[in-house]
Amino acid sequence: MNYFLRIGAYVLHPLLMPFLGALLYFVVTPRYIEPGLLQSRLIAVAIITICIPVVTFFLLRNLGTISSIHLEEVKERKVPLAIQCVLLVLIIKLVFDPIDSPEMYYFFVGILFSGMSALILAFLKFKVSLHQMGIAGVTMFLIVLSVHFKINMLVWLCIFFIGNGWVASSRLHTKSHTYPELIGGFFIGLMPQLLLVTFWL
Repeated sequence: MNYFLRIGAYVLHPLLMPFLGALLYFVVTPRYIEPGLLQSRLIAVAIITICIPVVTFFLLRNLGTISSIHLEEVKERKVPLAIQCVLLVLIIKLVFDPIDSPEMYYFFVGILFSGMSALILAFLKFKVSLHQMGIAGVTMFLIVLSVHFKINMLVWLCIFFIGNGWVASSRLHTKSHTYPELIGGFFIGLMPQLLLVTFWL
């Protein structure tokens, strides 16, 4: 059980959530998207939200700015979160268009608001759970997609609700977060996705 709980923090790492949300969108959308365009957008999202942050992590670790990819100390979160916000702006400006891909565009706008909220709280010395924030945001996005496209996504939603519980249990088991930090992360991830629904639903 110890290993099962610990592995949840890696399998459902917040760096993977934006790409996972984009991938699931392209899987379930009834709209026709040219395969070449779909592939290029997924590659762009993977590079900007996973590859660049990982390279940045090793750079910051060598500089002594951070010590762990989990960013356990509040002071370690400021620079990585600021960099993440800049990268999310790049996706919003260069990869997705609000006219052609409103769902994806506002999905990443929601992630940007979540990231900015986490950054502001880091300056206020409050450490929200980025893991909980990430999976809660994708879960809310899938709920809205199910309503928007009128498709049954019950299986995916069940998987993600279980994933939310897995992440929360993992972070509590490793004493990485307290209940307020997990609850804060959950709502900071969920609320921007819910509030932005009015722009594209």
